Amino acid sequence: MYRYDEFDAAFVSERVEQFSDQVRRRISGELTEDQFRPLRLMNGLYLQLHAYMLRVAVPYGTLSSRQMRMLGHIARKYDRGYGHFTTRQNIQYNWPKLRDIPEILADLASVEMHAIQTSGNCIRNVTTDQFAGAAADEIIDPRPVAEIIRQWSSLHPEFTFLPRKFKIAITGAPNDRAAVKFHDIGLMAQTNGSGEVGWAVYVGGGLGRTPMIGKLINGFVPHEHLLAYLESILRVYNRYGRRDNKYKARIKILVHEEGLETIKAQVEEEFSHARGGVLTLPEAELDRINAYFTQPAYKDHGVVSIDVEREKILDPAYGRFLENNTFPHARSGYTSITISLKPIGGAPGDATAEQMEAVAELAERYSFDEVRVSHEQNLVLPHVALSDLRAVYDGLVEAGLADANSGEITDMITCPGLDFCALANARSIPIAQDISRRFGAPDRQKEIGKLKIKISGCINACGHHHVGHIGILGVEKKGTELYQITLGGDGTEEASVGKILGPGFVAEEVPNAIERLVDAYIAQRTTEDETFISAYRRLGDAPFKEALYGNG
Repeated sequence: MYRYDEFDAAFVSERVEQFSDQVRRRISGELTEDQFRPLRLMNGLYLQLHAYMLRVAVPYGTLSSRQMRMLGHIARKYDRGYGHFTTRQNIQYNWPKLRDIPEILADLASVEMHAIQTSGNCIRNVTTDQFAGAAADEIIDPRPVAEIIRQWSSLHPEFTFLPRKFKIAITGAPNDRAAVKFHDIGLMAQTNGSGEVGWAVYVGGGLGRTPMIGKLINGFVPHEHLLAYLESILRVYNRYGRRDNKYKARIKILVHEEGLETIKAQVEEEFSHARGGVLTLPEAELDRINAYFTQPAYKDHGVVSIDVEREKILDPAYGRFLENNTFPHARSGYTSITISLKPIGGAPGDATAEQMEAVAELAERYSFDEVRVSHEQNLVLPHVALSDLRAVYDGLVEAGLADANSGEITDMITCPGLDFCALANARSIPIAQDISRRFGAPDRQKEIGKLKIKISGCINACGHHHVGHIGILGVEKKGTELYQITLGGDGTEEASVGKILGPGFVAEEVPNAIERLVDAYIAQRTTEDETFISAYRRLGDAPFKEALYGNG
């Protein structure tokens, strides 16, 4: 994984010193909150409902065990003993004291981490596939490109104050596990007829008040010209993006109102000047960055497969973990393990300091010192030998992290909601907890199969409810928290936005409503292998709407 060079270290150190002085001035009263606000946002510090919240960047979701231990240390020393992993592959601390922020940032800098560009109208933390560099279906490891984008975008003089925040996601596989079509710019690796690797570029995707699927603006941008093409898009957005209305300031609105072809013509004009210039990626620089992401020193441990069915008989819990929480690896004899942060009845995405330290220990011993954060708010050990699987599982059991529900109905994406967020209209976490308890029985989850529920506490859609197979949106109506239900969303390469079925439900009615939808699906699926999203696409709204609201 990438290691700071001299510029990185100096840059982060200077920023810590600058912000430490700004915090001192805020505490002393030299700065008002209004004056302090833009300064703290540039350093990932939010003021939420009850306290400050610090969002720490985890570039493209990759961590070393040393960094993970530091995250646990910060949770224990400066917060309430836990952190919350987010859909942008970051971690948030919900209860830090303002006076401690400089010390937290200094601790982060000591392990090559920071909170820069995790908020504000800038290019945010670039996200990618949690299995990048390990997945069997991968065309190219996207993390070197993600690192190059990080370096290019960090405090880019033209893009520090964009019309609105800007999000980029990248995947090196044809199976999209990074929701690239729901980002301002999404990149998917491609090969042309000559076998050269390039990038399909999608623009104008996003969720929030106006969910839109990104549009293909260029089907193949050569590897060496990608930065020039990205800069061309950003220049057009920075020039024409609206600054008079924050609800219409995202690039998706610009693409929608002006039309893809108009925007594409502008981008191509910019690209004609930028292509072949200073933004062309030199081979030497590509080699330098790629060297940080070389494959681990894999060994032949003599185990190339595991009889999962046999393990399910011998130890059902372990067998279920193997079935749900392992992912095919490009290297024979290895697998990737998803560590669920969705315990039955727990708060999705949360991990205690002790659990972070346990994951760090397992990563150091069994995964070449590497951990990933997924956009689905879980953790991943990307390179685990099959011969070590049982030892890793036992370690996860000891840490309370062995829930075998990856991809199942209890593996929900959930925003912090009204328990923390000042923008929220309704609580999200208690809804997720109630659904989790209702469907927590292993046999029930297995019967249902792969099903993605995503929950947001407001229209800003931080819980990605628009792309849940079942989406739940909390709204406020006459002082009551209501929950709208959408069906048919999908964040994969088959991207779709869910449709609202009808009136919302009060909180205590939501688990029953979800159960009626699930029962309708099970009753009408053609085989046990037909997934919920496939059944919905075949059947349409009618049977599910009837299950929710009856014939009337």
